[in-house]
Amino acid sequence: MADGDNAPIIVKKIKKGGHGGHHGGAWKVAYADFVTAMMAFFLLLWLLNATTDEQKQGIADYFSPASLSRQTSGSGGVMGGSTMAPDGALTDQRAPVGLTVSIPSAETERDEHGETEGQPGGDLDENGPDEALAKREEEQFAAAEQALRQAIRDVPELQQLAQNLLIDRTSEGMRIQIVDQAGKSMFPLGRSTMFEHTEQLMHLVAEAIGDMPQQIAIKGHTDAAPYVSSNGYSNWELSTDRANASRRALVAAGLAPDRIASVSGRADQEPLTPERPFDAQNRRISVILLREKPKAARAQE
Repeated sequence: MADGDNAPIIVKKIKKGGHGGHHGGAWKVAYADFVTAMMAFFLLLWLLNATTDEQKQGIADYFSPASLSRQTSGSGGVMGGSTMAPDGALTDQRAPVGLTVSIPSAETERDEHGETEGQPGGDLDENGPDEALAKREEEQFAAAEQALRQAIRDVPELQQLAQNLLIDRTSEGMRIQIVDQAGKSMFPLGRSTMFEHTEQLMHLVAEAIGDMPQQIAIKGHTDAAPYVSSNGYSNWELSTDRANASRRALVAAGLAPDRIASVSGRADQEPLTPERPFDAQNRRISVILLREKPKAARAQE
């Protein structure tokens, strides 16, 4: 064995620089902080863009509060006796904004000449109440007409009498006319006792106008055919008796008696068809819901 075989084996360990292991991840923390700061910055920009000027002012006031003075009055404080607002009230910039509207009364609307705007002398327009009255009455008339026509349609045995019912407006008010038609009369010839179907129509009329406030006038009409009687009974008496029979039928159907303003017979003086004085339609009963007189008309009476 040679001498070199007994030589010792030497192992050499080489250490690398120790700074790499200790500081190798520091840049990651710094980068994460940078990204977080940038996210917060862009979030702040977005919030500033989404807020109003009033909200920005409120935020600014919140982060920079100012205590003006502990004294409630006097000139010894910070403000030196002056006020924050012209009216002397300390306002809070962070408080919600409100709107107060002042509605002028009739007295405050008067101009420098002592007159109300649009109303000379400050008096109410005389036509205003009358127009409102006419509008209200027209609405009531339309409702009553619709109810009456619907009631006739709902009763099968009276549907054929729809043509015997005429409803219109006159200077007196709403006129409901129950007229004779060829082959369908409301009263027997020369008599004032009405047929059963006429009583049914009167009952429907009473129901339709029962709750309305207007006074009622009832008129009886005949055609121009002379009534022959040995005791002087004429179309005048016949039309009056038929009007009275209609009054009794309406009251029996529930109409308040004190709403009847007048009952009269007009004979053949107010024909429905003047060009045909003997026409059956001239024989009719008129139930008129009287209009309330305007204020000017009542003042002249």
